Amino acid sequence: MFRRARESDLPAIIAMLADDTLGRSREVVSDPVDERYLVAFAAIVADENQLLAVAVDADDQPVGCLQLTFIPGLSRRGMWRGQIESVRITETERGTGLGTRFIKWAIGVCRDRGCKLVQLTSDKSRADSIRFYERLGFMASHEGMKLTL
Repeated sequence: MFRRARESDLPAIIAMLADDTLGRSREVVSDPVDERYLVAFAAIVADENQLLAVAVDADDQPVGCLQLTFIPGLSRRGMWRGQIESVRITETERGTGLGTRFIKWAIGVCRDRGCKLVQLTSDKSRADSIRFYERLGFMASHEGMKLTL
Protein backbone atom coordinates (compact mmCIF):
# COMPACT_ATOMS: atom_id res chain seq x y z
CA MET A 1 0.00 0.00 0.00
CA PHE A 2 1.12 3.55 -0.71
CA ARG A 3 0.10 6.65 1.23
CA ARG A 4 1.07 10.20 2.07
CA ALA A 5 3.88 10.27 4.63
CA ARG A 6 3.18 11.37 8.19
CA GLU A 7 5.56 13.14 10.53
CA SER A 8 5.77 9.92 12.54
CA ASP A 9 7.27 8.24 9.42
CA LEU A 10 10.28 10.57 9.38
CA PRO A 11 12.68 8.32 11.35
CA ALA A 12 12.06 5.45 8.90
CA ILE A 13 12.31 7.73 5.85
CA ILE A 14 15.56 9.28 7.05
CA ALA A 15 16.98 5.82 7.77
CA MET A 16 16.13 4.75 4.19
CA LEU A 17 17.74 7.90 2.75
CA ALA A 18 20.89 7.18 4.76
CA ASP A 19 21.08 3.49 3.85
CA ASP A 20 23.73 3.62 1.12
CA THR A 21 27.17 5.06 0.48
CA LEU A 22 25.91 8.42 -0.76
CA GLY A 23 23.21 8.76 1.88
CA ARG A 24 25.50 7.99 4.81
CA SER A 25 27.53 11.08 3.97
CA ARG A 26 24.47 13.34 3.50
CA GLU A 27 21.87 12.37 6.08
CA VAL A 28 21.66 12.60 9.88
CA VAL A 29 20.00 9.65 11.59
CA SER A 30 19.21 10.72 15.15
CA ASP A 31 16.68 10.43 17.94
CA PRO A 32 15.01 12.85 18.16
CA VAL A 33 14.82 13.66 14.46
CA ASP A 34 17.08 16.53 13.41
CA GLU A 35 15.05 19.77 13.36
CA ARG A 36 15.96 20.44 9.72
CA TYR A 37 13.94 17.40 8.64
CA LEU A 38 10.93 18.63 10.61
CA VAL A 39 11.14 22.06 8.96
CA ALA A 40 11.44 20.46 5.51
CA PHE A 41 8.54 18.10 6.22
CA ALA A 42 6.32 21.04 7.26
CA ALA A 43 7.18 22.87 4.02
CA ILE A 44 6.39 19.77 1.94
CA VAL A 45 3.03 19.27 3.66
CA ALA A 46 2.13 22.95 3.19
CA ASP A 47 2.81 22.89 -0.58
CA GLU A 48 0.01 21.44 -2.69
CA ASN A 49 2.51 20.65 -5.44
CA GLN A 50 4.52 18.32 -3.19
CA LEU A 51 3.75 14.78 -2.13
CA LEU A 52 6.02 12.81 0.16
CA ALA A 53 4.81 9.22 -0.06
CA VAL A 54 5.65 5.96 1.64
CA ALA A 55 5.15 2.33 0.76
CA VAL A 56 4.07 0.50 3.89
CA ASP A 57 4.04 -3.12 5.01
CA ALA A 58 1.12 -5.00 6.54
CA ASP A 59 1.81 -3.28 9.89
CA ASP A 60 1.70 0.20 8.25
CA GLN A 61 5.46 0.59 8.70
CA PRO A 62 7.33 2.45 5.91
CA VAL A 63 9.41 0.19 3.68
CA GLY A 64 9.78 2.64 0.79
CA CYS A 65 9.66 6.36 0.17
CA LEU A 66 9.64 8.88 -2.65
CA GLN A 67 8.82 12.52 -3.20
CA LEU A 68 6.71 13.84 -6.06
CA THR A 69 6.84 17.44 -7.20
CA PHE A 70 4.25 18.73 -9.63
CA ILE A 71 5.83 21.42 -11.80
CA PRO A 72 3.80 23.88 -13.87
CA GLY A 73 5.55 25.21 -16.94
CA LEU A 74 5.07 27.40 -19.97
CA SER A 75 7.00 25.19 -22.37
CA ARG A 76 5.07 22.61 -24.36
CA ARG A 77 1.92 24.75 -24.23
CA GLY A 78 1.74 25.02 -20.45
CA MET A 79 2.50 21.37 -19.73
CA TRP A 80 2.77 20.10 -16.15
CA ARG A 81 5.60 17.73 -15.23
CA GLY A 82 5.92 15.27 -12.41
CA GLN A 83 9.35 15.04 -10.77
CA ILE A 84 10.18 11.87 -8.79
CA GLU A 85 12.95 12.21 -6.20
CA SER A 86 14.43 10.43 -3.20
CA VAL A 87 13.22 6.96 -4.12
CA ARG A 88 14.25 4.33 -1.60
CA ILE A 89 13.17 0.80 -0.78
CA THR A 90 14.37 -0.99 2.35
CA GLU A 91 16.93 -3.71 1.75
CA THR A 92 14.49 -6.40 2.93
CA GLU A 93 11.96 -5.38 0.25
CA ARG A 94 14.34 -4.97 -2.70
CA GLY A 95 13.75 -7.53 -5.42
CA THR A 96 10.10 -8.12 -4.43
CA GLY A 97 8.59 -5.90 -7.13
CA LEU A 98 7.67 -3.22 -4.60
CA GLY A 99 9.86 -0.60 -6.30
CA THR A 100 8.20 -1.24 -9.66
CA ARG A 101 4.72 -1.00 -8.16
CA PHE A 102 5.66 2.16 -6.25
CA ILE A 103 7.04 3.95 -9.34
CA LYS A 104 4.02 2.90 -11.42
CA TRP A 105 1.78 4.23 -8.64
CA ALA A 106 3.72 7.52 -8.67
CA ILE A 107 3.36 7.78 -12.45
CA GLY A 108 -0.40 7.25 -12.04
CA VAL A 109 -0.56 10.03 -9.44
CA CYS A 110 1.25 12.33 -11.88
CA ARG A 111 -1.15 11.37 -14.66
CA ASP A 112 -4.14 12.02 -12.37
CA ARG A 113 -2.70 15.47 -11.58
CA GLY A 114 -2.61 16.29 -15.30
CA CYS A 115 1.11 15.85 -15.85
CA LYS A 116 2.10 14.97 -19.40
CA LEU A 117 5.70 14.04 -18.54
CA VAL A 118 7.38 12.34 -15.59
CA GLN A 119 11.05 12.94 -14.96
CA LEU A 120 13.63 11.87 -12.43
CA THR A 121 17.33 11.96 -11.81
CA SER A 122 19.61 9.28 -10.42
CA ASP A 123 23.20 9.67 -9.33
CA LYS A 124 25.49 8.31 -12.04
CA SER A 125 27.11 6.01 -9.47
CA ARG A 126 23.80 4.19 -8.95
CA ALA A 127 24.03 1.90 -11.98
CA ASP A 128 21.46 -0.58 -10.62
CA SER A 129 18.93 2.23 -10.09
CA ILE A 130 19.50 3.57 -13.58
CA ARG A 131 18.90 0.12 -15.09
CA PHE A 132 15.74 -0.19 -12.97
CA TYR A 133 14.34 3.11 -14.30
CA GLU A 134 15.26 2.18 -17.88
CA ARG A 135 13.32 -1.09 -17.52
CA LEU A 136 10.31 1.03 -16.55
CA GLY A 137 10.60 3.07 -19.75
CA PHE A 138 12.58 6.09 -18.56
CA MET A 139 15.14 7.33 -21.09
CA ALA A 140 18.32 9.31 -20.51
CA SER A 141 17.17 12.01 -22.93
CA HIS A 142 18.85 14.97 -21.21
CA GLU A 143 22.06 15.72 -19.34
CA GLY A 144 21.31 16.72 -15.76
CA MET A 145 23.52 19.13 -13.88
CA LYS A 146 23.59 20.29 -10.28
CA LEU A 147 25.35 23.09 -8.44
CA THR A 148 25.84 22.67 -4.72
CA LEU A 149 25.29 25.93 -2.82
